[in-house]
Amino acid sequence: MTGTAASGVAREAIIDRGAIEHNVRALRAATGTHEFIAVVKADGYGHGAVTAARGALAGGATRLGVADVAEALALREAGIHAPIIAWLHAPGADFGPAIAEGVEIGVSDLDQLRRIAAHAGGRTPLAHLKLETGLGRNGAAPEEWAALFAEAAGLEREGRLRVDGIFSHLSGASRDEDVAQLRQFEEALAGATSAGLAPRLRHLAATAAAIDLPETRLDAVRVGLGIYGLSPFDDRSAADLGLRPAMTLRAPIAAVRRVSAGHGASYGYTYRAERDTTFALVPLGYADGVPRQASNVGPVRIHGRRFRVAGRIAMDQFVVDVGDTHVAPGDQAVLFGDPLRGAPSAADWADAAGTINYEIVTRIGPRVRRTVVE
Repeated sequence: MTGTAASGVAREAIIDRGAIEHNVRALRAATGTHEFIAVVKADGYGHGAVTAARGALAGGATRLGVADVAEALALREAGIHAPIIAWLHAPGADFGPAIAEGVEIGVSDLDQLRRIAAHAGGRTPLAHLKLETGLGRNGAAPEEWAALFAEAAGLEREGRLRVDGIFSHLSGASRDEDVAQLRQFEEALAGATSAGLAPRLRHLAATAAAIDLPETRLDAVRVGLGIYGLSPFDDRSAADLGLRPAMTLRAPIAAVRRVSAGHGASYGYTYRAERDTTFALVPLGYADGVPRQASNVGPVRIHGRRFRVAGRIAMDQFVVDVGDTHVAPGDQAVLFGDPLRGAPSAADWADAAGTINYEIVTRIGPRVRRTVVE
């Protein structure tokens, strides 16, 4: 290709921290719960955990949620002192460092409960009991609830921990399925009360239920996808929900080539030019999280016009057929961002790849520089 761009080509994700703040404020107003748990696991769904946490807290989140203890400790190391809940643990996990940093621990079984008490180190750790109500993942099964509640109540009386919350997770399979899970959760709460527990927080709803199923909001909602300005629904966009996408993925065009009709693009020649045209090379590939499944389909915006990937997406790059549009190295190619500003959306890329918008943003790799703006 001719006209190669200068060295130091940037792969860049623009992260709008103000959008995260706006989304939390909007969702908190809509849900009206006593507490709002902003989920910043998986490096803040690819946006940067620290950036997401600070934006969410500025927007009114009262606590943060992560999957594992290491994520929680990284937030503490970054100077974030808000309450944090971590709920997915490897067998034999050492909870001592988390307890020392005031991290609240999600508990899915008796072994984890006992390990928390054993690692307390003279402190009174806060536990959130995770219950299985039908999703089939982690959490204590119904036949284990009575024993878990009894032991937790006993440890509370001894001052070795406090059960601050009880929670579960909905399947989102249908409204009826979610309501059935809510009813089972309510039965579990009654059992916890009978055992002598009085958790301050009951939390069940993630983004979709927090928006659509008011009866599941309880004391707190756990919102992940929505705080990043993405919709969990097929029939409503982020804009429909009053949310602003927080990530824009872009790269400067690295090179351009004028080609004749019939010229192939990328591996296997799954795309051939139908006429004389211009190929533009975008330095993003599946090593950066751009899904190869979106080859020949993924949308790209250049100079205000929308084009599609031409040929297969490679590890580091892909080609766009821009026709006779004048394009030069250094011009910006936007893969996704805010549709209200003319960009394709993460949902457009999810449709192109046959996946969900969650995966599109969380898979963006470490070679892509995150640039935070307000």
